[in-house]
Amino acid sequence: MSVIGIDFGNEGCYVAAARSGGIETLANDYSLRATPSFVAFDGKKRIIGVAAKNQQVTNMKNTVGGFKRLLGRKFNDPHVQHELKSIPARVEPRSDGSIGIKVNYLNEDQHFSPEQLTAMLFTKLKETSAAAMQTQVNDCVITCPIFFTNAERQALLDAAQIAGLNVLRLMNETTATALAYGFYKNDLFEDKPRNVIFVDFGHSALQVSACAFTKGKLKMLASSWDQIGGRDIDLALAEHFTKEFLERYKINAKSNARANVRLLAEIEKLKKQMSANSTKLPLNIECFLDDIDVSSSMQRSQMEELCAPILQRVEQTFKKLLVESKLSLDDIHSVEIVGGSTRIPAVKQLIEQVFNKPASTTLNQDEAVSRGAALQCAIMSPAVRVREFGVTDIQNYAVKVLWEGDGTSSNGEVEIFPQFHPSPFSRLVTIARKSPFVASIVYGQPVPYPDQTIGTWKIKDVKPTERGESQDVKLKVRINLNGIVLISSAVLVDRKEQEEAAAANEMATDEKAAGGEQAGTAGEQAEAQPEAYFENEDDINTSTASSPGGQGWAQRVKGWFGSGNDKTKKKIKKDIELPMEPITHGFEPAVLSGYAQQEAKMIGNDQKETERIDAKNALEEFVYDMRNKLQGGPLERYVLESDRESIVAQLNDLENWLYEDGEDCDRETYTSRLTALLQKTDPIKQRAQDYELCPAVFEELKNSIAVARQAVAEFRKGVPKYDHLTETEFINIAESADKAQKWLETNLSKFTQSPRTVDSPVTLQAVRHEVNSLTSCVNSVINRAKPKPAAKTTTPPKDAAEQNGGEPTAGGDKMDVDNNGQNAGGNSPNDAAMDVE
Repeated sequence: MSVIGIDFGNEGCYVAAARSGGIETLANDYSLRATPSFVAFDGKKRIIGVAAKNQQVTNMKNTVGGFKRLLGRKFNDPHVQHELKSIPARVEPRSDGSIGIKVNYLNEDQHFSPEQLTAMLFTKLKETSAAAMQTQVNDCVITCPIFFTNAERQALLDAAQIAGLNVLRLMNETTATALAYGFYKNDLFEDKPRNVIFVDFGHSALQVSACAFTKGKLKMLASSWDQIGGRDIDLALAEHFTKEFLERYKINAKSNARANVRLLAEIEKLKKQMSANSTKLPLNIECFLDDIDVSSSMQRSQMEELCAPILQRVEQTFKKLLVESKLSLDDIHSVEIVGGSTRIPAVKQLIEQVFNKPASTTLNQDEAVSRGAALQCAIMSPAVRVREFGVTDIQNYAVKVLWEGDGTSSNGEVEIFPQFHPSPFSRLVTIARKSPFVASIVYGQPVPYPDQTIGTWKIKDVKPTERGESQDVKLKVRINLNGIVLISSAVLVDRKEQEEAAAANEMATDEKAAGGEQAGTAGEQAEAQPEAYFENEDDINTSTASSPGGQGWAQRVKGWFGSGNDKTKKKIKKDIELPMEPITHGFEPAVLSGYAQQEAKMIGNDQKETERIDAKNALEEFVYDMRNKLQGGPLERYVLESDRESIVAQLNDLENWLYEDGEDCDRETYTSRLTALLQKTDPIKQRAQDYELCPAVFEELKNSIAVARQAVAEFRKGVPKYDHLTETEFINIAESADKAQKWLETNLSKFTQSPRTVDSPVTLQAVRHEVNSLTSCVNSVINRAKPKPAAKTTTPPKDAAEQNGGEPTAGGDKMDVDNNGQNAGGNSPNDAAMDVE
């Protein structure tokens, strides 16, 4: 299993994977690193990515892009209405006010939410990643803009869940960029932070962030953003050319969506050329509208003049970051840039003017975000081993907690997280209550979302004490790894009094009095003062509504009433988990499950449709190919004219059927018709193969016979290389050659006399069998190696043999001898075996 990082962009996506060799950006099925964020529908199939964008002009109403900016929003949202101006697809409101994108799928009109379209894109990215890595892909980290609110982040997580992805973390794009920069830096110090500014200017958003790096760690300091990007520059240029074409050619590009899309595509090319060239560059579009060819030109200075308001907003965003990060120009080490729009020279000039540093291109401007996400996924996943690197992110917006009064106290609120608070983080808010209540989390500053409320939580099962007093309810408010703020738990601190004998000494009694009184007054004081106090996750008070005198007040109480009481009261503390009913952003579990099932069904339908189209294409290809071979092709001479005309007529009928009634049949229909055709044409193809290839194999058999007879002749002449072989073996070779010769003469005659329109009397397989049989018989004999000769030995003199025991040993026996005539037994390394005759 592998881990991936997904850079989900408004225009395109990049996927990077962590491998043993490092981080690698994966290519899609078009061998491109960027996958366009487009989803299209064509009949029974979905088209996603590169293919979807390529057919946008011809299938505009069923091709959808730019849905990233619609996530988690309602149709009446002003932001949505602004975005819809640049989306040519049909978008309608649903009954619940959400966005429904209308397309024709499975030959009927269907509505899909932006989350579903995003899930479709994620499904494609998941499939291409698995194909590129040849392994299953589940764990991932997905990036999002830092200005995304809770609603948008939750919508993105819902989309990933629909696609079957396990999101380990939803990561801010600026943080991913910073991680890609700092992870490989070996010159960082532990005590002296390096402050780096990151500028991410992409297709639809500008994000600027400040980050402090120390050895093995990064800490985000502040961020600033604006929802402007390269597309806004394109729209400004499109407005200019639209006016020009209206004056010169009397055509309005805005009146035709297809023409507008073509114009924007050409402007994007022109903009890229102007980034590298300051001279005047042409813009030409053939058959632009009403069959009119249009042409114009522009140079960089003119573009900068038209885009002056956009560049001014860019400059304001840079200056805002300097103020919010509280960094001086001398504190900044460098300014790193990513995003396609940072290639514009005017943007680089603004960076140098504001930050007094040149724009540094250390990072890959297109792939840095996905690489940082892959690094984070590798750090978090147990499937990959990588060194640790600490990442401290920020919450971009201030957050407040509100709660309603209970009749005896008024409503309350507290700012739980200020702007740019470290993330992830948890804090406890303690509220004194006698009954169930509602707590809300809201943004404490304006956000790019029409509803400031993050969510409401109904806290249930809250009861007063036995004496009718309020009890403390601790709410844990958390910013999780995904940047989502929520109330993760609610705990009732139940304190019960218990009487016990004061048998301990006076100091023990003093401690009980001090601790008991302080705990006993906490709930009363919180009720008197409806301000809550909040703590961090380690339960450390950072701001508390304390009792009037704390422990000193308890000591005075002891002094007033004395220390000699027979009975004292002890508080017993018990934490009780309270049930909550959250009302916040995101789909209900049942709806989410339904969407996941629908996506799985569409994936299966895509596979089925692919197989159906492949079967249809295979049948169509066979029709064309076989007809050409039968009519003036290589198969014409191997079939009777009547049979050929019958088959060709059947092929013609099948061709007409494919473009009429057979246009939309299931896979089984195509495969069955192809099988029926193959039953008629395969014998012809086999016949042609036999007649075309058998002559060469007959010649091969003749050569094999000649080789066999030559080997027999050489053996009979006494050629030395055959000395180790026997007469019987060569008799067998000779008989096999004679048998093969007889078979050859008989079948070659039949083959030569047979007409080509009937099956060959001898098949190619039969001739090859004869060749292989004879070749195997000959080679098994003549290729057998000679045995190794026996080791040469020296015959001992006769007297030595007699000294060895009298009579010489029998011929062929072997014995070990030494100078003493005794058996050496292999004791000496120089002992050798020798033949004695």
